[in-house]
Amino acid sequence: MLSAIARQDKVEKLDSYHFDILIIGGGITGAGIALDARTRGLSVALIDMQDFSAGTSSRSTKLVHGGLRYLKQFEVKMVAEVGKERAIVYENAPHVTTPIQMLLPFYKKGTFGRTSTSIGLKVYDFLAGVKKEERRIMLSKDETLRLEPLLKEKSLLGGGLYTEYRTDDARLTIEVMKKADELGALCVNYVKMDNFFYHNGKVQGVQAKDLLMNKEISIQATHVINAAGPWVDEVRSKDSIENGKQLRLTKGVHIVLDRQRFPLKQAIYFDAPDGRMIFAIPRGDKAYIGTTDTVYEKNPIHPIASNDDVSYLIDNLNRQFPDHSFTFADVESTWAGVRPLIFEEGKDPSEISRKDEVWRSTSGLWSIAGGKLTGYRKMAETIVDEVMKEFDSTKQIASGTKHLSLSGGGVNGSTGLSSFLQQKKKEGQLHGLSEEESMELASYYGSNVDHVFSFYAFLNINNTSLPRIEAAKLAYSIQYEMCMKPQDFLIRRSGYGFFHLEKAWDLLSGVTEFLGDRLHYSPEQKETLKKEAESELTLLTQFKEGKFL
Repeated sequence: MLSAIARQDKVEKLDSYHFDILIIGGGITGAGIALDARTRGLSVALIDMQDFSAGTSSRSTKLVHGGLRYLKQFEVKMVAEVGKERAIVYENAPHVTTPIQMLLPFYKKGTFGRTSTSIGLKVYDFLAGVKKEERRIMLSKDETLRLEPLLKEKSLLGGGLYTEYRTDDARLTIEVMKKADELGALCVNYVKMDNFFYHNGKVQGVQAKDLLMNKEISIQATHVINAAGPWVDEVRSKDSIENGKQLRLTKGVHIVLDRQRFPLKQAIYFDAPDGRMIFAIPRGDKAYIGTTDTVYEKNPIHPIASNDDVSYLIDNLNRQFPDHSFTFADVESTWAGVRPLIFEEGKDPSEISRKDEVWRSTSGLWSIAGGKLTGYRKMAETIVDEVMKEFDSTKQIASGTKHLSLSGGGVNGSTGLSSFLQQKKKEGQLHGLSEEESMELASYYGSNVDHVFSFYAFLNINNTSLPRIEAAKLAYSIQYEMCMKPQDFLIRRSGYGFFHLEKAWDLLSGVTEFLGDRLHYSPEQKETLKKEAESELTLLTQFKEGKFL
């Protein structure tokens, strides 16, 4: 299992074995590659210098979607491919993928009109192979306002309603990683690749450092895949960059508001005056709005939302919902993600293709960049197909991920989710949970919820200040999700940092103590980890201070 308690043993194995494939990068792409390669019988190691999904893969718009706006750029192939992948992701992980209806309002002199919206959504449905019951519906002005009364009424002509899939990107990534681990991949966070080593001029592994134990290790592999996201070029620079390809990093920012202040009923996709499209999406008692698209040239390890980023989103929110007069004070938290796109000369950030590309250096280093969260499985299949050609015929096995349930996805597909949740609602009550708590846990953890129930029922929490349910969640994250630091839990395993920041701050001390005791951290280590977590949580509202890194 992907246990934090067993992490040291995993590091020692990294230093002891020769792997078929070593993957650098523990975001959604790296996790997908690890899973795909294991379904074909290859031995796999994966490392990340941060926590799993700490980069772009926890900082997206949190949608498994086909990219409707890319039809405007005539990227038909990409829309068709990732559109079909939406349904695959949903069937394989229905507990972290929820169909939602997205409303696209259109106005006089707006980017879209009734005809263009109708045609565009119909083409989108066709390319993505959308099920009949989820295909687009065209609405009148009155029907549009009934769905979302907060919309600007002036010049409104109507709307188009179509289906997208909301997800939790960090949880999707960890569920992929856990499945890869279950099938035998050796995945370890907080291990930083320092340099490559070679045999006869070919990359044969890496020198790396376990950042938690301050230990140097060597990892040997027949093939090394660079899936480091925004750090792809940095990793390549340690080998060679000889094929002319390079990344263009762009930053996307989202802001979070409370729905008492912004009582949004319906997910909206609306156009801004500069031609960008912006999402406003309800999520529980919060709503989030995004995104921006600006060139980013700083270190991508801790991107933040600037005043300009937040102003841009607030201005467009006020333009679309003019009766509310939103200000900076309404923004509870933010997140900023850096997209690793393939550089295209002369194109603005929003014009750069989101297609993925695979290439290989003369030393044999594989690299993959670009792409979208939705297409992670297909991206993984594509690069592993290429790597497989280097092995003998006995290993020529096709990808086995198309119909493979992810960790937590064992609920009999999307059709079985409802009955599964009802069953777990009753079982949770037997452990002392309320109906609401049981449903919340089952919806979040899927078929892994029994482990959380067990921790809740049998956990000794006499020496912790954490609420029992939070202690159970944290214990599960430590035992099954390699949660090593307080921010791993508070931001990525739970999502509190993004959507319930005040709660994250309230839990910080208790989480630090509980996690530190489980992992045998010293008092000094606990204090260091707490300060590190405080810094990361502060970055989620950094714009309010006017301080920029």
